[in-house]
Amino acid sequence: MHGFTARGGWWVVGQFCLFGAVLAALVTSGEDWGAWARVLGAAVAAAGAVQAAWGLAALGESLTPFPAPRPGTAMVERGVYRLVRHPIYGGLGIGAAGLGLFDGNPLALWAAAALVLYLWAKSGHEERRLVSHFPDYAAYRTRVPRRLVPWLL
Repeated sequence: MHGFTARGGWWVVGQFCLFGAVLAALVTSGEDWGAWARVLGAAVAAAGAVQAAWGLAALGESLTPFPAPRPGTAMVERGVYRLVRHPIYGGLGIGAAGLGLFDGNPLALWAAAALVLYLWAKSGHEERRLVSHFPDYAAYRTRVPRRLVPWLL
């Protein structure tokens, strides 16, 4: 399973297109929703960045943008993976939403929502691969019920 398509490369392309949509929306003029939106948006964006960074650190050598797990890697259950199964995806999604809120930008919020929905679908596709690759993944999924955001989603 070495080919781009076999590893789930088109999922990665779609994800980067949606990142681009969020960034494109952010360069358009936002509105002034007040200090509350900037403070809340900054806090949400920071929480997303922390969650994604924590996930990146915990994955280490197992990190890949593709839904197919890297051959020869072990299943990761440490760090933030004790709380949520796809923390990087969740962190990117809530980080994008936080930036849209900070900027007072409805278009960026819509693009962030589309990104979250896409990452939800990508994580579902990835989980089917993880269940076949790691015999303990089904039990892990039961122990860690949240897919993207601890205690929420």
